[in-house]
Amino acid sequence: MFTRRDFLKTTAAAAVVLPTMRANAFGNVSANDKINIGLIGCKNMGWGDLTDMLLLPETECVALCDIDKTILNGKADELVKMGRKKPDLYGDYRKLLERKDIDVVIVGTPDHWHCLCMVDACAAGKDVYVEKPIANSIAECDAMVTAAKKYQRVVQVGQQQRSSGHWQQMVEYLRTGQLGTIGRVHIWGNFNYANVTPKPDSTVPEGVDFDTWLGPTPVKTFNEQRFHGLWRMFWDYGGGLMTDWGVHLLDMGLWGLDVKGMPNKIVATGGKFYYPQGMHETLDSQTVSYLYDNCIMSWEHNAGVQTGPYNRDYGVLFKGTNGTLVADRDNWIIIPEQDGRRGPKIPEMKVVSDGQDHKLHTKNFIECVKTRNFQTACTIENGSLCAKYAHLGNIAARLNTALVYDEVSKSFKGAPEADKYLKPTYRAPWKFPEL
Repeated sequence: MFTRRDFLKTTAAAAVVLPTMRANAFGNVSANDKINIGLIGCKNMGWGDLTDMLLLPETECVALCDIDKTILNGKADELVKMGRKKPDLYGDYRKLLERKDIDVVIVGTPDHWHCLCMVDACAAGKDVYVEKPIANSIAECDAMVTAAKKYQRVVQVGQQQRSSGHWQQMVEYLRTGQLGTIGRVHIWGNFNYANVTPKPDSTVPEGVDFDTWLGPTPVKTFNEQRFHGLWRMFWDYGGGLMTDWGVHLLDMGLWGLDVKGMPNKIVATGGKFYYPQGMHETLDSQTVSYLYDNCIMSWEHNAGVQTGPYNRDYGVLFKGTNGTLVADRDNWIIIPEQDGRRGPKIPEMKVVSDGQDHKLHTKNFIECVKTRNFQTACTIENGSLCAKYAHLGNIAARLNTALVYDEVSKSFKGAPEADKYLKPTYRAPWKFPEL
């Protein structure tokens, strides 16, 4: 077995490659300044992003914002227990953005709020760490890229696998060509949580500003199954497994193939087949194929089940003429093709993760803020690319069709029925960002 130790000795992929830091004239945060952070959306990943940033001595959290007072007050108390100052608390993110002393904003809200919060933060002169997918529509992705460029802000997207040593080593291995000609990349994700059991509507919990939570989306009654966590299984707020895990894993497929543009065609199908009576609007069974000139990349998910190929509930597979590479967040392996009596075409390998990707990712962001380096480990452009791939897969699957998306015209060729999914209609008084 060709081990990780052997690999580190014999390839340049051993180094954790982070963007080269460079100084420029934008911003006023020096390497010796305290980085003041404001968090918008304090549950789950937003909180995880903040706590990992606070491991760095130059950081301080000065403000929290959430529409749920129970979460807001609880997280403020946790910061005090961690030995930090009690932050100021807000229910309206715009009030937080008025603070001149805040350097960095973390956007950890549900997906339908990412665009407005990020664009407004950039306009307010803040650098932004935004969770993935960067937006809940393709038009919002474009607006966010435009905002980052217009306001010259440092932006990191929460696709932390970009900062993982073992994923970086996987990409470097692929670049060597040892796997041979790659004709297929297959990506999958199977998770129980994506099946939502129906429950009746209920009253809005005390301390929750539900109208603000809905924000630019249509008015709905309150239901706990459409709220904390499970909101991503409803089209107004998220895109199911395709935009949740799919963005992370499609990113690895695109990175491995060195693809930076749109596919030639998207072919997809899906439905609510496993749990047809489930409350989820997103598809519990889905298959998407992205076609290129010399390769096919496919995605599949099965919601409500928890097993997958190679006994991995999720993963990325690169199929080459010399062997197969299979990867997840724990490790990646090489399974060689056999060459008759000569034996395996390439050595077996196993490279194991050190589990530090998220800490490295948040550290990279803070370093880029200090040095005004816009080339973060996961730029807004890359976050946009991956989110668009996920949304394209969902649109094609919802229509059970094949689509061609034109990045120049920002429309589907010959498919006006698909264009209606590109840009959401915002509920007043919220307005879609015009930049």
